[in-house]
Amino acid sequence: SAHQALVGIRSTMGLTSRAGVVPLNASADVAGPMGRTVADAVAVFDVVVGSDSADSLTAPADAKRSASYSRFLVRGALKGARIGILRQAYERPSLDPEVQRVFERAVSDLRAQGAVIVEARVDSLDVIQRRQQGGCNRFKADLERYFAARGSNAPVKTIDEVLRSRKFHPTVEQRLRDAAQSTEMPEASAGCQSRERVRSALRDAVQQMMDSLKIDAAIYPTWSYPPRLIGDLNTPHGDNSQLFSPSTGFPAITVPMGYTRDNRLPAGISFLGRPWSEGRLIQLVFDYEQTTKHRRAPVLSSR
Repeated sequence: SAHQALVGIRSTMGLTSRAGVVPLNASADVAGPMGRTVADAVAVFDVVVGSDSADSLTAPADAKRSASYSRFLVRGALKGARIGILRQAYERPSLDPEVQRVFERAVSDLRAQGAVIVEARVDSLDVIQRRQQGGCNRFKADLERYFAARGSNAPVKTIDEVLRSRKFHPTVEQRLRDAAQSTEMPEASAGCQSRERVRSALRDAVQQMMDSLKIDAAIYPTWSYPPRLIGDLNTPHGDNSQLFSPSTGFPAITVPMGYTRDNRLPAGISFLGRPWSEGRLIQLVFDYEQTTKHRRAPVLSSR
């Protein structure tokens, strides 16, 4: 979403169904809408949230969801809101200086609208991460369960069949080969059990941090780098959404915050919230979007 100057909504784990989603990691995968505007994304979000008998994790969704998330599309939500800068999500030696400048301008824009900006930090993050014992590669088990659920319609049933087909992009071949070596089911894997304990500890730590600071949301650049050219495997890459939102199951929304590289390449800012706080996040990102109006339609070219 951020690389395309779009709004993207990642819900609380369990508010939207994972049924039918091709998995990367079923314990962290969430399907959410992408839209040109917050209002567009929320219109789709209103349709896809809710309980689904095909995904047991969504059992509490109907009791937790708002009757309509569109009602949170109101101005003025930033005034008095407490927002924490979560530097642990994005500060690293390879942080692109243009992305940093665009983010700093976004923070200034939030302040100008009356938001109270504080520093947010999970002090126990390093300790929690060091608790991980052993590896956990769920990809093979999750993907092959997805194939099995397709029944006879699935043209392949295993990772090995995918590899033999050669019908994949070369950049993912090593990931497929690594996954093919896995022999443990996630439920029986000591490494995966350790991963779940780490995730639980991280959820508690992030919740405690947000409560202690009394913040409505934490923010960070969605990516620390500009978009790369297709096929570029050498320049810095990787988004900042892999740690806090997927590992906790907490919701996050990315919204355009400006452009880098001669005002050509989009950058996004993410707002991370507490579980089931999508309504509050929508208020904040809508107010920011309407104040700044960074997104512009892409320039089409035949070149």
